[in-house]
Formats: sequence, structure tokens, C-alpha cells
Amino acid sequence: MKTRILIFAIFSVVLVACQPEIDEFQASKGNADFTKYVAIGNSLTSGYADAALYHSAQANSYPAIMAAQFAKVGGGNFIQPVVNSEYGVLSGKRVLDFAADCKGVVGLSPVPATGTPEGLAHVGYAVNNFGVPGAKSYHLLAQNYGNPAGLVTTPMTANPYFVRFASSPSISVMEDVMAAQGTFFSLWVGNNDILGYATAGGENTQGDSITPVNFFSVIYNGLVSTLTSTGAKGVLANIPDITEIPFFTTVTYNGLVLTAEQAVQLNGAYAQVEAYLASIGVPYQYNFNFQAGANAFVIEDRNFPIAALPKALKVRQIQPGELILLTVPQDSMKCYGMGSFSTAALMPFGIPQNYVLDAQEVAIINNATAAYNVVIKAAAESKGLALADMNSHLRNLKSGLIYDGLTFTTTFVTGGVFSLDGVHLNQQGAAVVANFFIDAINKTYSASVPKAEVTQYPGILFP
Repeated sequence: MKTRILIFAIFSVVLVACQPEIDEFQASKGNADFTKYVAIGNSLTSGYADAALYHSAQANSYPAIMAAQFAKVGGGNFIQPVVNSEYGVLSGKRVLDFAADCKGVVGLSPVPATGTPEGLAHVGYAVNNFGVPGAKSYHLLAQNYGNPAGLVTTPMTANPYFVRFASSPSISVMEDVMAAQGTFFSLWVGNNDILGYATAGGENTQGDSITPVNFFSVIYNGLVSTLTSTGAKGVLANIPDITEIPFFTTVTYNGLVLTAEQAVQLNGAYAQVEAYLASIGVPYQYNFNFQAGANAFVIEDRNFPIAALPKALKVRQIQPGELILLTVPQDSMKCYGMGSFSTAALMPFGIPQNYVLDAQEVAIINNATAAYNVVIKAAAESKGLALADMNSHLRNLKSGLIYDGLTFTTTFVTGGVFSLDGVHLNQQGAAVVANFFIDAINKTYSASVPKAEVTQYPGILFP
């Protein structure tokens, strides 16, 4: 019996010795102070999703998720300008539902939500989330940006979302931010300085041009200097390559799928167009080539060498790397020949320029993004701030990121990150981004802020 006990005791010691050591995660604030966290930015920061700022998405904005994690290391309350309606402050929310297209085919599609938006009543309390949908970098410094009177001027000088929570009509966003006396901040701004140009197909029809880099640099460095002037620490985020988000990638350049018969018909139609142009002395520089299977769509060509021709004749096939916007009228493409040839009008029907980013416009956007990110990185380094490299993170997301066995990508609807407008995050996407911020914070401030459990947040709601 004693021998058995001795053998068992030795075996137990060996078994225990063979167990791998597991270091328990010790949450820590490091050398950061999260007592009062304030978030500054635009629609991404506010929790805007599905083309609206509505209650449940706002409740799980990425700053709200970060604040919940900060609370585990001494962070305080995080107050947002609460939207009570699930239909948003203004109309426009999209939901996923079944809808019939122009051919009568029923499928899942983003459709307008039915319900009553909340309106612009002032919330009446101080907030921590200063995300203002639509705000560009310089708007954060604009006086009267929250003045209701500015909503009816031409051009509009106020922002309806800031009107809801500005402490006074004449104050700027940054004045309210500084009055909040935050001990830690996040700043993600600059996206809209480029995005407005991009979502308009580069057409700049409403004066929505890209903010010049030198001006952006002055504004951005001023924002960072102001935020750090009280000794507060924080995290900056750079600008993702917006040409990789679903709004610009869902409709592929070669999405014109033809049968062999349709390809023959299109080739014949465009041969007649080229023959007509030749007969009036216009040498056509593009060779249309259609075949069975996937083909490049036909688009309007803003650089067509003969300006005097009718717009319908100034077309070409889109090239790889050029982009078609998610807002392109799908029914016009499916049933009326947009992107190929109008059989009703017997003429080319190129996708209009405001739904396309051509190679030159893509280059302008990419160059501005790269230049902005140089400014943001330099600002972070000069002030010793954390930098969340959202540009790299988004690029990596395109290939897939795994959380708890689930793969998240930038694919529209099914990727699990973007909402139904193809630009803003859904609630799971907000958690993914919150973790990107937390990674940067932990690295810079020797902190151990726990990361959010992404799969605990809802994605897109299917009917």
C-alpha cells in the first residue's frame, strides 16, 4: 500500500510538472489615463451605419466599445448624444430585405427602412463622443457649425448632427471637445476630406473637392496640438484606402456577363458606331471587344478627344483598376442597357461619369490618401501618440481576419464588417476597429487594455 501511495505521489508530481504554464492576462492602463475618454471624428466615430445614425448602431460605435474596455482599467463613463429611434435622426436608413428587380427576380437587397426618424431636437447634456457625420477636418474648427439657422442657408453652414449636441449655437466642435477636459482622446478625421470627391465619382458637381494636402496638414497639426496642450494622451488613426471599401468594389469592372449570341450582337452594334464615326471623319481610338462570359462594362469617357460629339458616343470599356460605385442604378444596367448598349435608343449607353472613378481619379484619391497619412504619422511621432494604421488593417481585412473561428472580410453584406451603405461599419466591424485602436494603445502606452469580443456584437440583420 505504501509503495502504491509513493508511486501515485511521484506520478502526480510529474503530471503537474508537465502542465504548461498559463499566464493570466492582467489588465493594465499602463502609462495612459482613461479617466475621461473623448472621441473626435466624423460619421465613423459617431456610430453611423446603414446610411443613418440610429440607436443600436450608435450604442455600439467603436468609441463606445473602446470605452467599455477602458472601464476595465479605470476608465469612466462615456456619454453619447443618444439617438432613440431605430430609423435614425434623418431619413435614409437601409435594411436588408427581399425585393424584386426590373426582371421580376426576387432577391436580398438593401432597401429603404420604413419608420419615423427622430429629428434634430437638442439632447441637452454634455457628451464624450464628438463624432459628427459629414464633418471634414476643418469643420471641427468652424464657428456656428451647430447653429440651427445655418441649416437653411445656401450653402448650408451648419451640420444637423452637431446641432443636436453643440453646447451653444456659435461654438465649434473643438471648443466643445476641449471644454470636456478629456484625459485621453481618439482622433480619426480626414476621411471625408477625400470621400466626398470619391463618392461623387470625382465629378465635384457640388464643390466637393479633395482638401489640399498643405491645408489639411495645417488643420490636422493644429487639432493634435490643441488636444495635447493639456497633457492628454491619445491615439490617432490614419486614412484607409477608400477605393478598397465595398462602396467602390462591389460592382466589378468586368461584371457584364454575356452569352455568345449577345457578344456577337454587341460587337456588331459597336462596329456600326465606329463606322459612323469614321464616315464623319472621327477616328475612333478604342477597340470594343465583347465575348461570351465576363466583359468590361462600357462607361462614359470624360477624356474623349472629340468634345463636340454627343455624350452617348463618347464611351469606352472600363479598364482594370477603375471603379464603379455601389450607387450605380442596377435596374438600368439589368434591363435598359446601361453599361453596354441601349436597344431602345439604338446607341451606346455608357455608365455615367458620376458613377465611375477612372484611372486618373483613382490616382488623385490614392495620392491624397498617402499624403494625408504622412501628415498623420508625423503628428503621432512628434507628440508621442499611438497610431492605429487603419490603412494597413483594411488592406489585410480584404484577405480575411479570423475571430473565434469566424472570418471577417471587406466583402459587401457577407464580409461581416461593413454596413449596408458600403462605407460605414456595422456593429461587428466597429468591434474589429476598436481592437485595432486598442492594439495601438497597448503598444504605445505599455498598457494591457483587454480587447473586445467581436463575435458578441451583431452583424447585418437578415430577414
